[in-house]
Amino acid sequence: MSPTAARKPGAIGIRAKQAQDTRAKILKAAIKVFAKQGYASGRVESISKAARSHDRMIYYYFGSKEQLFVEVLETIYTQFNEAESKLALDLDDPVHGLEQMVEFVWQYYLDHPEFVTLLSSENLHQGKHAKKSSKLKEISGYAISVVQKLLDAGKAQNVFRDDVKARDVYLIIASLGYFYNANQYTLGAFLGEPLMDKAALAHWREVIKDTVLRTVRVQSPVDKIVMDVSRTA
Repeated sequence: MSPTAARKPGAIGIRAKQAQDTRAKILKAAIKVFAKQGYASGRVESISKAARSHDRMIYYYFGSKEQLFVEVLETIYTQFNEAESKLALDLDDPVHGLEQMVEFVWQYYLDHPEFVTLLSSENLHQGKHAKKSSKLKEISGYAISVVQKLLDAGKAQNVFRDDVKARDVYLIIASLGYFYNANQYTLGAFLGEPLMDKAALAHWREVIKDTVLRTVRVQSPVDKIVMDVSRTA
């Protein structure tokens, strides 16, 4: 029997599945190692050990430590989008829908501290790995589009301003949530407050929601008068 004839479709499928599983295990281990040690200190040996694999498999599937880190960044952003896509955002009540989004992003940062630490690590490297990704712009496009749907619904109902941009709203939500979590230790020491206890977290969540809604909502005539008076005072 020829070698080609001996290759059964089932055997090829099993090998492909094993390869896929090995790659996924390496990525999962890399997320943990890089989140704990950062890119510079995260060693290939540590990743292969955590994945119960071999160094050569990392180079086989990813080519280099640097490319592995690029895929780690793409993976954590993709996981964020996948979780967000499961939300049933209330487009009939866009104010409520926007509150849902804020709550989701805020809770995601709390539930996935590795997301925050990996982004902090990449910022220390001035985003050089993120810039090498061909997928991040596509991934960010989805995140912005979700905000845009909510804004469009609110504008159609005349509850959101016509001039507000989805990109700006996204940045407000992301920055207020990320900064708080990424700097929780230094901010806590600086302010002398326990920033991560239940009451403090709930309070900041409401601050973010209030800030976002104040930004996007159409001002009432009374609000405009108050604003004009404050500007001329």
